[in-house]
Amino acid sequence: MMPTLDPELLQAFVAVAEQRSFTRAAVALNRTQSAVSMQVKRLEERLQAELFHRSKTNVDLSAAGEGLLGYARRILSLNEEAVGRVREQNIEGRVRLGVMDDYGTLIVPPLLASFVASFPLIHIEMETGLTSTMTDRLGEAYDLVIAMHPEGRTEGELLRTEQAVWAASAEHRVEQLEPLPVALYPQGCLFRKWAMQALDKAGRPWRLAFVSHSLSAVEAIAAQGLAVTVVKSGTFPSTLRRLSARDGMPSLPRAQICLHRAPKLSRAATLLADHLVSALRQGGGRSQRRS
Repeated sequence: MMPTLDPELLQAFVAVAEQRSFTRAAVALNRTQSAVSMQVKRLEERLQAELFHRSKTNVDLSAAGEGLLGYARRILSLNEEAVGRVREQNIEGRVRLGVMDDYGTLIVPPLLASFVASFPLIHIEMETGLTSTMTDRLGEAYDLVIAMHPEGRTEGELLRTEQAVWAASAEHRVEQLEPLPVALYPQGCLFRKWAMQALDKAGRPWRLAFVSHSLSAVEAIAAQGLAVTVVKSGTFPSTLRRLSARDGMPSLPRAQICLHRAPKLSRAATLLADHLVSALRQGGGRSQRRS
């Protein structure tokens, strides 16, 4: 039967290998020198190999010891990671998350589902809406906020970039109307500001035909051919078609999607924040409804 490698024996072996001394290894591990020597001896007996060349002045790794050292470090690292993961599954807490409507509807929910599967005792309260005011209430009303900023800003942790895109009905040529009917979000929305500025700069007459906090309502108005709107490229609806300079529409800027953390986060909130950063930077949660 193949012998198993006890992490406590490996810990003693690694300490001696790094300290090049049983005495210093014992101090580092807060054990007696005899205990460390016994643990290394037990490991050697289990492996049937001499791991160190010992002399009165030096303790050097043998060829077998050099071959084992990398594996021992990896085993100890995995052991620590596994123990930490199991213990963290028992962490309890409440996390208040603020996020933009489209991300809260399309991008974030599957990421929250995978997080809760690993940390079932952490409860998440998510609010969607205009995030321009949410960041001012970090710590008071929100622990975490996923917000949108103009490209080049330095607030928060950059998750990804999104291109602002004009969108209209797939069946109607509403962009040919004068003045151009536009469906946008309330004041404070970055896309509303960009759309108005771009149209004014291009000298394109326009009128505000519809305003709503609801992403689905704005998209529904556009899909009925009643107005054009602005959406993110990463959450572009399949019910709409993209408009560009070929359709007489001015170009729009790119946006940064960033995570903001409140000061003095709980462990539960920190775990969720790290999960969102990792997933979104790797492309997790990308919408599947692109046209």
